[in-house]
Amino acid sequence: MNRTPFYKPSLAWFAALGSVWVFVLVLLGAFTTSIGAGMAFADWPLSNGSLNPPGWLSDLAMFSEHSHRLSAAVMSTITYIIGVWIWRTEERPWLRRLALFAAILVIAQAVVGGLRVLFDHLPIASLETSVGRLFAMLHAILAQTFVCALFAVALACSRPWIEAHAGLKGTIGARTTAAGRWCVALLFLQLAVAAVMRHSFAGLAIPTFPLTPEDGLWPTHWDFRVAIHFTHRLLAVAITGALAYYGHVLWRDAAVSRAMRALWAGIAGLLAVQIYLGAQIIWTGRHASMTTAHVGVGALTLATTFVLVMLTHRDWFGRTNPAA
Repeated sequence: MNRTPFYKPSLAWFAALGSVWVFVLVLLGAFTTSIGAGMAFADWPLSNGSLNPPGWLSDLAMFSEHSHRLSAAVMSTITYIIGVWIWRTEERPWLRRLALFAAILVIAQAVVGGLRVLFDHLPIASLETSVGRLFAMLHAILAQTFVCALFAVALACSRPWIEAHAGLKGTIGARTTAAGRWCVALLFLQLAVAAVMRHSFAGLAIPTFPLTPEDGLWPTHWDFRVAIHFTHRLLAVAITGALAYYGHVLWRDAAVSRAMRALWAGIAGLLAVQIYLGAQIIWTGRHASMTTAHVGVGALTLATTFVLVMLTHRDWFGRTNPAA
């Protein structure tokens, strides 16, 4: 088969499908955690020893966990198809490596998810958790990495990236690219902290918002759960400032296209929604729908920011024409 770097509509659309389906997986995983159904089945990879366990369609906990497992199987299949497709038709080495990384990551994610179930019965008394919950935290963190990998693959296969060179009007300034990298790093750190908080049952460790129960900005009582929860709030403030600064330098950079500025405006909108959902989690006593939406919007904010930063680093990836 001829391997060229030119735009391939079928591959582009299939890669886009992967970047959409990953959010089905993220939302199902978030809902499963939100209703405490992560251990609806004590075995893995089967569910109660079956691919189609009795009663899973009528029991919410079983339905959410088994649906999550089935959607993960679909996601794995999509990822492998994309990987093989890219390896057979693409000559861009970095894209081939990225597709391989995504394929390895989906395997690792499945294994870590399985270990979360199989080792949940082993307690860690000093941390007031279990070995399985530590794997659950890692599972949630790897999920964010996987989302970014799939979005990067979809972007690299898209027509704007290949033919229109992402709308660049020159070389993006170093301050702009650095600000974007910091935003991605802070968002990823925030989602990692959120994963630890969620699986440490610390979502309501500070049960009021925006002030503490003592009507202050600083907690008067401290333990691990309060500390991880408060760190999550502080990082939200830091991310708001970082994204505001990023928007400022984007608007002042003459090489930045109108589409990139519009993408930043969308990220700012997602951030506003995310802050609102975070407040609603506290005000509703951690309602499952609010928690699930908060996880989903958080992942989308990270992925969209990652795409924008990737666009501003377009020159780093080299040209996509046959002479590259």
